[in-house]
Amino acid sequence: MSETIFEPGRELPVSSECDVLVCGGGVAGIAAALSAARNGARVTLLEREFMLGGLGTLGLVTIYLPLCDGKGHQVSFGIAEELFRLSIERGVVEGRYPKAWLESGTLEEKIANRFQVQYNPHIFAVDAERVLLAEGVHILYGTIAAQTVVEDGKITAVIVENKSGRSAIRVKSVVDATGDADVCALSGADCAVHGLGNVLAAWYYRYTKEKGVQLKMLGCSDIPEEYHTGKEQYLTDRRFGGIDAQEISEMVQQAHQISLADAMKLRETDPTAVPVIYPTIPQLRMTRRIAGIATPDDKPTHVYVPDSIGMIGDWRKRGPVYELPFACLYGGKVKNLITAGRCISVTDSMWDITRVIPVCAVTGEAAGAAAAMSDDFASLNVASLQERLVRGGVKLHCADVGL
Repeated sequence: MSETIFEPGRELPVSSECDVLVCGGGVAGIAAALSAARNGARVTLLEREFMLGGLGTLGLVTIYLPLCDGKGHQVSFGIAEELFRLSIERGVVEGRYPKAWLESGTLEEKIANRFQVQYNPHIFAVDAERVLLAEGVHILYGTIAAQTVVEDGKITAVIVENKSGRSAIRVKSVVDATGDADVCALSGADCAVHGLGNVLAAWYYRYTKEKGVQLKMLGCSDIPEEYHTGKEQYLTDRRFGGIDAQEISEMVQQAHQISLADAMKLRETDPTAVPVIYPTIPQLRMTRRIAGIATPDDKPTHVYVPDSIGMIGDWRKRGPVYELPFACLYGGKVKNLITAGRCISVTDSMWDITRVIPVCAVTGEAAGAAAAMSDDFASLNVASLQERLVRGGVKLHCADVGL
């Protein structure tokens, strides 16, 4: 449809102001808000839904992927480990307890079982909320960033919409943890979209009398061809870009029907089978990202990065370790905008590694600390940022863990 309509301009009330506005309450946003608050900032966290955790809770992707390299070495620390422990503080999914890592196991035991876990999404979400509130973070649920006000290369206010209407929040710096680089796009930052798009996933929880409540993973995540095992299950040939409203609606509808059909098929042989919960947000993984100052790739590995803000492993295979540069978190156009989580600047081949929970926490911690320190990230003293991260328990370089 090519028809357009004029929306009249209007004055908006300023509903609040903060030092750091974190947009998106997934794991990256949780980590960013915690980090910024602990570094002395007044923090507001926006979340469009009414529960924290993003894909890791509402999306039912409830596997906290490895904090290790698969060869017995932990590589992700700080808030990444803190949130890992929080996710299982009240118990783990049966059979998924990483005993070797949490109870001083041997190197051989750690190699045999990676530092990962499956957790209860609802408990994790509410516990994360509790921790944020204890740190003084102001949480606004049911709220989206609808527009930005950019003056002299900086965001001075973010226009938000929620049940109270449309208003402005004055800001000093902004963390885009939306997963889809929504604030980046709204503010005119350079962005890129994932080349292949997303395959359809239809993960859901179901109950049977024999096995209780279990996560059923229908459809695989999209991984590079070189990592295929031959066991991947694709639900449709269609791919989804994830930044078009109609397309996302169609994707979710397909997932609903596939999940229900799966549950009803099981009921034919087990009358106790019922679906318990479907994801309440789209199970999209790689959509849009900032085009940052640095755009790291997945090759080579174990490379020293002077401006590293933390390390990550590769959840798909054992061995690789990457030091993430601070410069992949921000771009060159909007001085006080930084990203965390799924929308940091990486190549398509690296994106599948960096979209997962541990990396969201690592980048969130760095972004939050940086946002508390500065409103011009290109001029931030990276050494000072690194000092703060190290004080919080982060290890920056492979040499720090004997690699």
